Amino acid sequence: MPFDGLFLYNVCHELNDNLRQARIEKIYQPAREEIVLIVSRPGMKYRLLINANAQNARVHLTRESAPNPTMPPMFCMLLRKHLEGGKISGFYQPGLDRVLDIRVDCRDELGRPTEKSLICEIMGRHSNIILVTRPDNTILDGIRRYGHAVSRHREVLPGQLYIPPPETHKANPLAVSEEAFREVIIGGELDDSLAVAMQKSLDGFSIPTCRELVKLAGLKPNTLLDHCGEHELRTLWQTWQQIASDAREHTLQSMLVCNRKGEPVEFFPLPVITDETSTYTTGRANEIAGAFFSRKMAREAVNKQRNQLLGIIKKEARRIQRKLALQKKSVAEAEESDRFRLYGELLTANIYRLERGMQHIELENYHDPEAKTIVIPLDKALSASENAQYYFKKYNKANNTKKAAGEMVRLSEEELQYLEGIKTSLDIAEDMDDLEEIRQELAKQGYIKKPAVQPGKKHAKEVKKQIKPLQYVSGDGFIMLVGKNNRQNDTLTLKTAEDNDIWLHTCKIPGSHVIIRTEGREVPEKTLLEAAALAAYFSRARESTNVPVDYTLRKYVKKPNGAKPGYVIYEKQRTVFVDPRPDTMQQIERE
Repeated sequence: MPFDGLFLYNVCHELNDNLRQARIEKIYQPAREEIVLIVSRPGMKYRLLINANAQNARVHLTRESAPNPTMPPMFCMLLRKHLEGGKISGFYQPGLDRVLDIRVDCRDELGRPTEKSLICEIMGRHSNIILVTRPDNTILDGIRRYGHAVSRHREVLPGQLYIPPPETHKANPLAVSEEAFREVIIGGELDDSLAVAMQKSLDGFSIPTCRELVKLAGLKPNTLLDHCGEHELRTLWQTWQQIASDAREHTLQSMLVCNRKGEPVEFFPLPVITDETSTYTTGRANEIAGAFFSRKMAREAVNKQRNQLLGIIKKEARRIQRKLALQKKSVAEAEESDRFRLYGELLTANIYRLERGMQHIELENYHDPEAKTIVIPLDKALSASENAQYYFKKYNKANNTKKAAGEMVRLSEEELQYLEGIKTSLDIAEDMDDLEEIRQELAKQGYIKKPAVQPGKKHAKEVKKQIKPLQYVSGDGFIMLVGKNNRQNDTLTLKTAEDNDIWLHTCKIPGSHVIIRTEGREVPEKTLLEAAALAAYFSRARESTNVPVDYTLRKYVKKPNGAKPGYVIYEKQRTVFVDPRPDTMQQIERE
């Protein structure tokens, strides 16, 4: 959902209510295109976030804090120089454009009163934050600088005159009459949908907002303009007037829409119609924006870290696969060791027939039921016994190579399986704490270099925050625990679970360890299948069907000495086949 002009209208009014005549105490720049103003009034302190990122451009109050760079960027230093200590005289929005002008009364280098504008342009990839002097409208700097090579309309460079973004020439829906409302919409292209026609002709509306307005009017979202008559336009106007009245009186409530898991997925500047698969919250625009973007930025941070770790895993897997191919080639070449042993035995048995200077000899193979003959190459410089010993030495060497290469193949295959398990853990990870556990595990295993220690400083201690496994309750009331990564799997299986608890894991497929806490009770089949569904869902086979899941008592699960994290061996297991479908998961309550 874009941060449209109508939503900014709500935000602007709330900021004027809360922050007019507030003092700017501190300014931070936690990200390349993000500014945070710490603003205070008697007894109250606020954090005003301004972001010019193409995907997340916005302005709103926030309660979230972010780490700041050790050295503030130049733009942050400039804002501190001109705005810190100043008072906000007001927030202004031209019409319903996505531009917010923050006016600040401050003083110049000589202590004389002056006025500055911090102009926030919320326009997708053209978003910007620009500091301007008043009343001459001279640009002091912008968080994104560019000249005429990028934009023919204007330059955003220090010393240049500030020119507002190009006008859209759209009608202001808060001030338009019914007749004008109808005229501008009907003036659109007839093959456009009604929502698109509204967005093209009325200022401050995004396509999602227009679609919701059409639905609120009782019309189909994909209604074409060509199919609209007097009734449809009249109904749409009446619906908008009810909302516009609330907007003009500053009582319009914004809405946050969440999915079944309670995760925010969309926000709107007005109450909308939701379906049964969604939940919603109405409230003030700043609170709605804060809740939405807080969760969105957290997801993006998790995905970024997940992708970084996944890149490391893929790189290591490619390296091991190349090494494994060479190792298998060595094993294949060493398979000839039995042939060398046979040559040595046949030469020893027929040593009386060998003479120095012979280049080869044809002997009967007494190991062959048909007693076929084979030709054995000889070194004419060696004696009969020396030729036999030559082949026995080649046999011993090839046999040793075969054993060593075979062991290396086994270790490489185990390492690949371990990395597949890490991939599964990354898929399951829900937040930064989960990813940090995986990152620490990779660092311990040598896949990630530990940060260099600066001279005079000690090694940073590893964070050992106790992160609990996922916990579910079966339909029969049994607690089921799921490890989200190898560290949790080891702790859950080897320390948390009791001997008579039931342990489950997908058969020969990387995945989570699952424990059913039996507490001495017999586990019904329904609970066993629910736990197996958990094991299948939290595994590499979560998109498959009929997944095999092994289960056994915890006392039959062991960890070999020196094994990698998460690796165990088990016995006396049984196997069930389950489908890790989403509807199966919904039948299991999560605490």
